[in-house]
Amino acid sequence: MMLGMTIDRAGLADFLRRSRERVRPRDVGLPAGPRRRTPGLRREEVAQLAGMSADYYIRLEQGRGPQPSPQMLAALARALRLSSDERDHLHVLAGRRPPAGRISGDHVSPALLHLLDRLPATPVQVLGDLGDVLAQNAMAEALLGGVCTVSEHGRNVVWRWFTDPAQRAAYPADEHDHYSRLHVADLRAAVGRRMGDPVATRLVERLRKASDEFAGLWELHEVAVRRASRMRLVHPLIGEIELDCQVLLAPEGDQRVVLCTPPAGSGTAERLALLGVVGNGQFGATG
Repeated sequence: MMLGMTIDRAGLADFLRRSRERVRPRDVGLPAGPRRRTPGLRREEVAQLAGMSADYYIRLEQGRGPQPSPQMLAALARALRLSSDERDHLHVLAGRRPPAGRISGDHVSPALLHLLDRLPATPVQVLGDLGDVLAQNAMAEALLGGVCTVSEHGRNVVWRWFTDPAQRAAYPADEHDHYSRLHVADLRAAVGRRMGDPVATRLVERLRKASDEFAGLWELHEVAVRRASRMRLVHPLIGEIELDCQVLLAPEGDQRVVLCTPPAGSGTAERLALLGVVGNGQFGATG
């Protein structure tokens, strides 16, 4: 927290409520519904979009919640489609230092979030350069699973790959080594660009302590930025599928848009359409 700054609970509650009321359901891919009385989003919908409990968010709007962490504020800024100025104001109200530097890092621009919502049949994610899932559309969540915005590295694909065995169950066993090396080489490139950055340093230090496999691969000093790849997934609802994953740089430069499209003639498009009908299954994967 910045020296002399304290949380403005009343101001934070009012800003959250008014920001929520300004977001139309269709802006975030939600149906308006004939019986909707609340202007904008419901509290429960904001909580779901931000990856937090409804009770936690409700307490914030009532001015009685705990001080939100920077990670939680970033999730709220994305859920509420805040501009960079509004995001900084949210941090100040919460008694936190606004993110420094460019409009990058955890903040995903409203225009990019709009793009995700306009591709309902295509799994799309926005990743930070260190592997944090910053945003994803409904199809990506149904296919790849949700992320945790509460724990320090809960949304980081590299951390989850090397510390949670359940994440690997979605991929054929004979490809695990390939994905491990891919993750480490891509992270190595990002850490090199962030020389001396404490966030990157802490992530690597924690990974080396948590995973002997990661530590061994890190020592190889392999570097390869992930740009495009084909991956196979075994989904519990639609079975094994193949996807072509194209990685595009966002205008901010340290964010990447990952689009997963069906290979021609693979039958994946039909299975994704089925997944869109049956909804969001409980499925964990790294993307």
